Amino acid sequence: MTDAVAPRRRSGRWIAVLIVLVVLVAGAVVAAEFIARSVVTNTVRSLVVKNVGIPDGQEVDVSVAGIVLPQLLSGRLDDVSVRSDDVTLGPLTGDVLVEMQGVPVSGGAAATGGSASVRLDEGQLRTLLAQIPDFPSGTVGLAAPEVTFQSELSLFGVGVPVGVAVTPGAMQGDITLTPASFDLAGNTIDADTLRAQFGGVADAVLGTRSLCIADRLPAALTLTSATVQGQTLVAAFDIDGGVLNDPALQANGSCG
Repeated sequence: MTDAVAPRRRSGRWIAVLIVLVVLVAGAVVAAEFIARSVVTNTVRSLVVKNVGIPDGQEVDVSVAGIVLPQLLSGRLDDVSVRSDDVTLGPLTGDVLVEMQGVPVSGGAAATGGSASVRLDEGQLRTLLAQIPDFPSGTVGLAAPEVTFQSELSLFGVGVPVGVAVTPGAMQGDITLTPASFDLAGNTIDADTLRAQFGGVADAVLGTRSLCIADRLPAALTLTSATVQGQTLVAAFDIDGGVLNDPALQANGSCG
């Protein structure tokens, strides 16, 4: 009986040793992943923040999707997100989210591509639109899906208050504000009705207004849309992956 029991005891010891080894290896992998993720997020923060235009010293949260170690071995990070609140990005100040795909582990190469969004609250939007000459930015409000402001038209020398609702948009690097409807004495009317009542005077509020921002942002950023979502205006951009290594794309773009 003693001889029969001994092999089972030795087998049990080997199983215990094997389990311990597996636990140690797993722990080492977890530790390596933790260290790699920490190093990568710090490196990516410097790389993306510098080249996309987020100010130095800004508090930034960087996250890398998936397990980092295999991505390091492949030489590229699949998905990287960079978030920062109340940051100034060119002429825009708001909450910024940058998402990049195929980010190279080492410098000197382009990412696959990316996107960005800047969320502006009412106060931040007023500051932005104050850059449009003669625009009543102090009256700007948000009423999804439109931006509103107050103006005044002169009829026979008398100032008549007019509320204007405009649809925000994007065109060739400009944020655009296209009139959608008007409020006159508590009644909502369209452009034809307003023109019928005020004639050529109505032209002051009937035209689309625009503000170019492309000349104050890296050329790699292309404004694709501006929409009102809840209590914020969201400006969305496509990002050319070359922003990470191409000086021409890192330099400011141009208007028109």
